[in-house]
Amino acid sequence: MPELKRTPLFDRHLALGARMVPFAGYEMPVFYDGLISEHKAVRSDSGAFDASHMGLLEVDGPGAHEGLQRLLSNDLDRIRPGHAQYELMTNEQGGIVDDLIVYRRGAESYLVIVNASNRESDVRWLSERLPTGASLRDVSDDHALIAVQGPGALARLGLEPAPTFTFAEVELFGVSCTCARTGYTGEAGCELICAAENAGKLWDGILAAGVVPCGLGARDTLRLEACLPLHGQDITPETDPISAGLGWACALAKEFTGVDRLRAISAEGPALRLVAFVMDHPGIPRQGMPIVPDCKVTSGTHSPMLDMGIGMGYAPARKIEPWSMLTIDVRGRPLWAKVVPKPIYTSSRNYTDTQGEWLRRGRY
Repeated sequence: MPELKRTPLFDRHLALGARMVPFAGYEMPVFYDGLISEHKAVRSDSGAFDASHMGLLEVDGPGAHEGLQRLLSNDLDRIRPGHAQYELMTNEQGGIVDDLIVYRRGAESYLVIVNASNRESDVRWLSERLPTGASLRDVSDDHALIAVQGPGALARLGLEPAPTFTFAEVELFGVSCTCARTGYTGEAGCELICAAENAGKLWDGILAAGVVPCGLGARDTLRLEACLPLHGQDITPETDPISAGLGWACALAKEFTGVDRLRAISAEGPALRLVAFVMDHPGIPRQGMPIVPDCKVTSGTHSPMLDMGIGMGYAPARKIEPWSMLTIDVRGRPLWAKVVPKPIYTSSRNYTDTQGEWLRRGRY
């Protein structure tokens, strides 16, 4: 087995008593004081995550813009320098090679942040397909990435509000960093990129400001409450963006890899769609559990905010309307689950259904 890598914050995690686990080739903190308390800290105020295992790629030079435009699903012509865009990298069949965020630095200069587990394969995919003249550099190991998320995150850091999917160069706690108004929790906040050697100083300043350190466990429950897909589970090279509810990130009028197949799926309508659900009976759905008769749960957990089982999975198109009922086989027990609108939960959402308010106090 290859030796696990460590982020620049590894010693900080140990000093805080974090429980470390293998993840995407790294030793990463799964929790510090506990998943539930960390999850609730983000929903109520703020939490900090070490995301330095993510891949950071720089793409620039002649042809960089046009090359990425032909390889990624969204329309880069819609954003200007200082703005970012959610993108899908698709194969010839329209399957999702990876989902990523592209930050436009200039006319022919981009920063691309990719999923940690796909870093090496994404570098190969892009290197083989970018035009001559465009330069691709993997700068992941030279940087650290810290996500600070929650309704109180910006105030804790002394940052002014800014539109989502924008970024700027700032100095925080004496550290120069790129501050991007993005995240993976469904809450306000930012993601901070700095030089690897300055990561400890930035992390210490963030925690001294009252932000709670959080691990991978809370990151997963937060993103699932917010219905943010996880590559390798909810979306894969075998699933397409239309079925996954990500058609909004596909500019079908332009040319990119797999667009013909996606146009056909969009016109015909997918047979299956990725839905969000809550359990109607006590029980925790988990990845791989059957959605009767022949579908599966792609992500499932116990929601710390709602105190019930929640999840996502692909279901027949006729079963995707909110309040439709699904049967999920939870360890041999067929249990009812109710399809609900996305997101399942964020602190800022006003929850209503056709019969009035729902989940106002975390229960039906």
